[in-house]
This record gives sequence, structure tokens and C-alpha cells, in this order.
Amino acid sequence: MKFSNVRLLVKDYRKCFNFYTEQLGLEAAWDIGECYASFKVADGIEGLALFTSDYMAPAVGNADKTQPTGYREKSMISFEVENVDETYQAFQAKGLQFINEPTDMPGWGMRVVHLYDPEENLIEFFSPLKADGAPV
Repeated sequence: MKFSNVRLLVKDYRKCFNFYTEQLGLEAAWDIGECYASFKVADGIEGLALFTSDYMAPAVGNADKTQPTGYREKSMISFEVENVDETYQAFQAKGLQFINEPTDMPGWGMRVVHLYDPEENLIEFFSPLKADGAPV
């Protein structure tokens, strides 16, 4: 078995595509019509993709169901960054709204900050903490 990617099933493909390319700055490896995109996430390797949910639903027998909203997060996309505070400030300057401010999580061994994409997928940026709890 070989890992391919994590694929977010989205309603508004173009809005999400623009968010990941224009606001987060990910490089698109593929952008096929209004249905599929994949992004380079680490050293030019693809690992994150978008797919229009209305195309996936019939394939798994869920065409008559809607996507849930207003529930607790079930998944998260996590990006390691060199400096959480600088990343936070840079994205805030671009108009991104965060859920929280950069916070040390000593029990997790990292400093974190979180935001949502346009379809409420949770995104985390983190930097490891040193053993003494200070940023690396």
C-alpha cells in the first residue's frame, strides 16, 4: 500500500482552491476544471487534494445527503512552520482570520495556532518546542 493524499471534499471548489493557493501559498500540482486539485506540501511532494463533494457522493451512495456543518471538528490539516508567531502575523496581514492566537502547548511539545478554510476544515500551524518548553 502506498499513501497518495488527504482529499478534502468541498462544495465550493474554486473558493477553496483560491484559499489554498492565494492565501496559504500552496503550489498546485493539478487544477482540473472545477472538480480536482492537488497541492505540493513538502519538498515538492503532493499530499493534499480537493475534490468537489457532489462528484464523490454518488460514488459512495450519498448523493441524497448533505455535508454536515456546525459540529465539532473531525479532522485537521497540520503544517509545521519555522516560526508560528511570524506565520500568524504574515497570514493576519493577508486578512486571514484565526480561531486563536499562538499558544505554547508544552504537553504536545509544540507552539500552535489554528484557523478554518472556507468550508470549516481545521488548519493548524505548529513549531516544535525545546525540551525546556521554549520555541526551537
